[in-house]
Amino acid sequence: MFEWSETDELIRDAVRGFIEKEVRPKVDGLESGELSPYPVIRKLFSEFGIDAMGAEAVGKLLAKQRARESGEAPAEKKEKSSSGGAPFSGQESLMAVLVGELSGVCMGLVTAMGVSIGLGATTILSRGTLAQKERWLEDIVTMKKVAAWAITEPDSGSDAFGGMKTYVKRDGDDYILNGQKTFITNGPYADTVIVYAKLEEGEADKRNRKVLTFVLDKGMEGFTQGKPFKKMGLHSSPTGELFFDNVRLGKDRLLGETEEHKGGDGRESARSSFTAERIGVAFMALGIINECHRLCVDYAKNRKLWGQEIGRFQLVQLKLAKMEIARINVQNMVFNAIERARAGKPPTLAEASAMKLYCSETATDVAMDAVQLFGGNGYMTEFRVEQLARDAKSLMIYAGSNEIQITHVAKGLLGN
Repeated sequence: MFEWSETDELIRDAVRGFIEKEVRPKVDGLESGELSPYPVIRKLFSEFGIDAMGAEAVGKLLAKQRARESGEAPAEKKEKSSSGGAPFSGQESLMAVLVGELSGVCMGLVTAMGVSIGLGATTILSRGTLAQKERWLEDIVTMKKVAAWAITEPDSGSDAFGGMKTYVKRDGDDYILNGQKTFITNGPYADTVIVYAKLEEGEADKRNRKVLTFVLDKGMEGFTQGKPFKKMGLHSSPTGELFFDNVRLGKDRLLGETEEHKGGDGRESARSSFTAERIGVAFMALGIINECHRLCVDYAKNRKLWGQEIGRFQLVQLKLAKMEIARINVQNMVFNAIERARAGKPPTLAEASAMKLYCSETATDVAMDAVQLFGGNGYMTEFRVEQLARDAKSLMIYAGSNEIQITHVAKGLLGN
């Protein structure tokens, strides 16, 4: 893949039309917190039939699983896929266009949507029983309900598993959950929450205890959702803390309903999610770069100093040229990821980490150059590049800080 297809371009035009009508006029309200992001996302899903597409895909997946479990259909060979057979697998270029276009205008919408479906729904799909998928999946993929994915804790950001203190204890056939999570996208308002917790048992080293994955619903006794944090960027994406005080969980809330999950413990589930999340960062970075590129080219043509357009000055031309190189490089990484997903050979965790590292740094550099190119205007909210710079910076921390990406890339090279 070396360019967007005609279908991709048609989708892009339609998405841009929606954004001009339904997103740009609401950006200030979304950024201030006056408006919730979820009605905008639901309207997007409705207008483009994404909710219907998701419901249909989930229906087919569940029907196949019912047939297999009842013996009416043979077991299928497991295919390699970046999405694990997720509801929107096979629609990678559609999602790349959608994510990119939204990211350039209001990236918080993308993180709210992406975490709910890309992490929440996909984890239930990959680890849940048929009953659990029937219980939660369709509502999440159609955005009728919002999901959160809770792994990060106050003392265990990059050391997500080793430093994890949230724990569960067995209590008869149930589990009792205690602990705290932080920096959880959708956390303040989520209807459904995927929670990772360590099983407290015996004398096993706390760092290496088994990690289990549970599904909680809003309003459960002992489960508290904190207020949204005030952040540097991504203002339209609610982020907050979650608190668990002796929350009683039946086995029906343990994904897979067994501690000995065939896919390994919760660590394996999370690593798979990390890969998809980091590839998604490349899609978002491309959206930031494209919008900065567009705004800066337009500004360079129209802003005049000393009787001529600033685009005639060599230092401005240098910034524009570097933006174009960044656009080409990041777009090629996105194209590569799409093609590999289609071929059933998705990037490894190390490769996804390399993509995330490069694309997030590049998007941040481009956005900061955009602010500088606009000068005093770039520091004003009306010209939007300051918002792009704040949002771009989050990509260097989001989905694992860039420092930890370096470690994952090196481990992939060294084979450990």
